[in-house]
Amino acid sequence: MFKNYLIFLIALFSSASFAQTTLHKDIDDRSLAIKSKVIKWRRDIHQNPELGNHETRTAKLIAAHLRSLGIEVQEQVAVTGVVGLLKGGHDGPTVALRADMDALPVTERNDLPFKSTKTTVYNGQEIGIMHACGHDTHVAILMGVAEVLAGMKGEIHGNVKFIFQPSEEGVFEEGVDSWGAKQMVEEGVMEGVDAIFGLHINSQTEVGKIKYRSGPAMAAVDNLKLTVNGRQAHGAYPWSSVDPIVTSAQIVNALQTIISRNVNITENPAIVTIGSIHGGVRQNIIPEKVEMLGTIRTYGTKQQSLIHKRIHEIATNTGEAAGANVDVVIDKIYPATINDSDLTEKMVPTLQLVAGAENLIYHDPITGAEDFSYFQMEAPGLFIFLGGMSKGEDPADVAAHHTPDFFIDESGLLLGVRALSYLTLDYMEMK
Repeated sequence: MFKNYLIFLIALFSSASFAQTTLHKDIDDRSLAIKSKVIKWRRDIHQNPELGNHETRTAKLIAAHLRSLGIEVQEQVAVTGVVGLLKGGHDGPTVALRADMDALPVTERNDLPFKSTKTTVYNGQEIGIMHACGHDTHVAILMGVAEVLAGMKGEIHGNVKFIFQPSEEGVFEEGVDSWGAKQMVEEGVMEGVDAIFGLHINSQTEVGKIKYRSGPAMAAVDNLKLTVNGRQAHGAYPWSSVDPIVTSAQIVNALQTIISRNVNITENPAIVTIGSIHGGVRQNIIPEKVEMLGTIRTYGTKQQSLIHKRIHEIATNTGEAAGANVDVVIDKIYPATINDSDLTEKMVPTLQLVAGAENLIYHDPITGAEDFSYFQMEAPGLFIFLGGMSKGEDPADVAAHHTPDFFIDESGLLLGVRALSYLTLDYMEMK
């Protein structure tokens, strides 16, 4: 009896393994067949970049492609977002896949046949528009995944939701405060989703490699504004003033003690950076006011609360000691991007299979931020990094993200299509 049961189990697992291997081969064949298409889409989107909430051309391209595949399409989600729903041939969970669509106000310097020459007016000056973070590759990859999986519809045990998100970088317009992922969640795109996967191209990781992390992977980001109100006076008579410049300098220095003396950095790193100081108009006039802007990066709500508290205490008390009044405004922008530990553990074998175990790298926490975190607050999520640096290059020598020389080796896009496709179907097979 036991022997028969054991034979049954072996046959069952062997059958499942064979089915999975067959699906993987089908994904590989279909992905390879559309590799040139994916690159063509990427180049087209790169040459026609659009800022947050203005991705109308990109959205039309996506919607038309999804409809051609027989996928249900919803447009104008969170202003310009597109959501597609592919219903598989069998019952099962719903997996969401996300790609962000927006570009940045950066003037491209790369000498490419598909270089962006588009411009906009930002902060009162004309500047270029460029996909300087790789969102063009994300869109092209997910369009490719949609074509691959739509062709396998009858074999899919569940549904796939394709989320093409606007304004991950924010909206570059005065008076507009709209963040794509948050607004998409508020409009219900995560309803019924069991798990979500996303990726980000990385210009300083070699093509063919994938980086991942369990738990906190990217930081929460908060915007900081400090306004130091003093008393104006002639620069020759400083005793008549309450000097907001000297007070601001003391505040900037004191804020650095938060990380060095208040945060247990052995548990989680954190950052408090002042990136902008404005005050005064002339060398011999002590101004009435100084404004400072900064960013805060943290990995947990407890740590975040501690840092916010200390910023208020240091800024206001330092100001009071100088006779100045300090206004502190902290706006929470993105929560931390936290990869679900159970989901990550389950999907590691898939990542090893698709990239090769030697090409899967466990990365340290990243102090950059991603609004993919809003999706992860609604369902277990895994966010990975895809290599986009040419083989043999030194990461220290290649251009970083958000810079005019940012460059992606397109030979890495095929792995992105395969990775998201593998993750989707393997997750469904596990459920």
